[in-house]
Amino acid sequence: MTRRPFHHESEETRRQDLVAATLDAIAESGLRGATVREIAERAGVTPGLIRHYFVSKELMFQAAYRAVMLTMFETADHAAEAEGRDALSRLRVFVVANFKPPIIDPRNLSLWATFISQIAVDPSLAAIHREGYLAFRDRLEAHIGAALEESGRNLAPGELRYMAIAINGLMDGLWLEGSIAADLFGEGELAHVALTSVERLLGISLAEKK
Repeated sequence: MTRRPFHHESEETRRQDLVAATLDAIAESGLRGATVREIAERAGVTPGLIRHYFVSKELMFQAAYRAVMLTMFETADHAAEAEGRDALSRLRVFVVANFKPPIIDPRNLSLWATFISQIAVDPSLAAIHREGYLAFRDRLEAHIGAALEESGRNLAPGELRYMAIAINGLMDGLWLEGSIAADLFGEGELAHVALTSVERLLGISLAEKK
């Protein structure tokens, strides 16, 4: 068990440290094995201090799952926004980012699978999953709409939603394959498959400009 250095800084920083320690415990021991005592030891704090930030273990797990979903969403979106050029480039980077660490990663898959197995019996985790899914899909839809407009094409809102659902499902499937069995694919192969599929669905080119 590795202890995380506990930063005596802002309330939010301390809370993030506890969430990180919770994810470490869940990744190693699962939801049942991740006790408050273990999480406290990993964070280098007392169980009593944890209760100052999370009144129950369930709330701590909810914060941890939200952090997993947020990391996966924000990593791709920040990469796209950092591209800062045209809409086609931003869509390309958004798609490709989903097939690079830290999004495509065995630990992320393990954490996601652990939480996803509980959403049928835990309404709070189900709500977090729904929230994360919709945030990602809505952002993908915005990138698709901007790229199509830049290419001189316009779709009705319903058609944009349809495309976002289809492309999100495609990317989810490739992400699962790459996270489970990365050794079956060449470097950049899944990203290339995703980009080629998106191009065919949308009828546009996402080739990087030279």
